[in-house]
Amino acid sequence: MEQFYLKLVQQLMVTSAILTLALLVIAIMLLYGLVPGSSKTPQPATQTPPVTAQIAELLPPPVPAKNWWTAPDTAYIPHNTQQGKLIAYGRQLIANTAAFLGPKGSVQHLSNGMNCQNCHLDAGTKVLGNNYSAVASTYPKFRERSGTIEDIPKRVNDCFERSLNGKPLPNNSKEMQAIIAYINWLGKEVPKGEKPEGSGIFAVPYLNRAASPDKGKEVYIQKCQSCHRPDGGGQLNPDGKTYLYPPLWGKNSYNTGAGLYRISRFAGYVKLNMPLGASHNFPQLTDEEAWDVAAFVNTQPRPSKDLSKDWPDIAAKPVDHPFGPYADGFSEAQHKYGPFQPIIDARKQLKSTQTAHK
Repeated sequence: MEQFYLKLVQQLMVTSAILTLALLVIAIMLLYGLVPGSSKTPQPATQTPPVTAQIAELLPPPVPAKNWWTAPDTAYIPHNTQQGKLIAYGRQLIANTAAFLGPKGSVQHLSNGMNCQNCHLDAGTKVLGNNYSAVASTYPKFRERSGTIEDIPKRVNDCFERSLNGKPLPNNSKEMQAIIAYINWLGKEVPKGEKPEGSGIFAVPYLNRAASPDKGKEVYIQKCQSCHRPDGGGQLNPDGKTYLYPPLWGKNSYNTGAGLYRISRFAGYVKLNMPLGASHNFPQLTDEEAWDVAAFVNTQPRPSKDLSKDWPDIAAKPVDHPFGPYADGFSEAQHKYGPFQPIIDARKQLKSTQTAHK
C-alpha cells in the first residue's frame, strides 16, 4: 500500500513539473509574440506626442520645400586623374584651410586660422549655407562693391583678405587652381547664368524695429557661447592649429570688410544654420533672434579693413552697409542696425522721382 502511494506521489510531482514547464514556455511565447494571433505591436497606455514633436512645435517653421540644389557626390571625383586630384585638393583646402594656409599652415601662412567652410558650410555644399552652387554659373560678373567685373580668383581672394583677414593667394598657385577646380566641379550641372534653389544665404524678413545688441547678447549666452565661448574667441582643436568652433570676434575673426559684417548677411546665415544642427528643415532661431544676435556679434571688436575703394557708386551700397558716406540721409547707426524698411522706401521714392524727371 505504501508503495502505491509513493508511486502516486511521484507521478503527481512529475505531472506538476511538466505543467509548470509548459506554463513557463507559454508565458515566454506570449511575451515575445510567438503565439499565433498574439503578434501585435505593443501600444503605450496613453497616446502622447513624441518629445521631438513637442519641441518642434516650439521652434520656427522650416523653409517651404523646393527643388533644392544637391552637390555632386565626392565619390565621383576622378581621383585617378590629375584634374580629379586637383579637385580633391581644392575640397581639402576649403574644409581645412587653416591646416594648409593658416598661421601654422603646412603650405603658406596667409590667413587668420579660420576655414573657408566656417562661412561656406560643409565645404560649400549645404543648402542655404552660403554654398558654391552658383559661383561657376554666374562668374565673371560685375560687382558693385568693387565697381569692376570680377572673376572667381578675385572672389576667392576677397574671402582671404576679408573673412580670413589674410593675404591673397597668387592666381597661378596650385592652391588657387585647386580651389577653382573644386568650385567649378560643384557647379558643373548648373546652367550658365542660373542660380539653383538653395544657393547663397536665406533672406530674413526685415524687422519693424532696429536690431538690438542687448537682446542679441541674451541669445548669444543661451544658444551660442557654449561653442564659441563667452569671449567669442572660439575653441581650438587639440592640435592648436585649427578651430573646432571658429571665433566670432577678436583678432582671429573676420574683419569689417567681410560680408558677414553686414547684419542681414549674418542674420541670414545663422537663421538656418545655427546653433549646431540647425538647417532649412530644422531652424532653431526666430527671425528676431537671428537679427538681434547678428547685431550683438557685429558690435564686438574685430580687425578693421581699409574700405576706401569699396562701393565707388555710393548709391549702390546695400541698405545695411555699416559705413558711410551714403546717398540718402540716414545715419550709420540706422544703416547698421535698422529699421531698414524706411531706408528702402526712401530709396524707392528717390528713384521714382528721378525717373519722373527724365
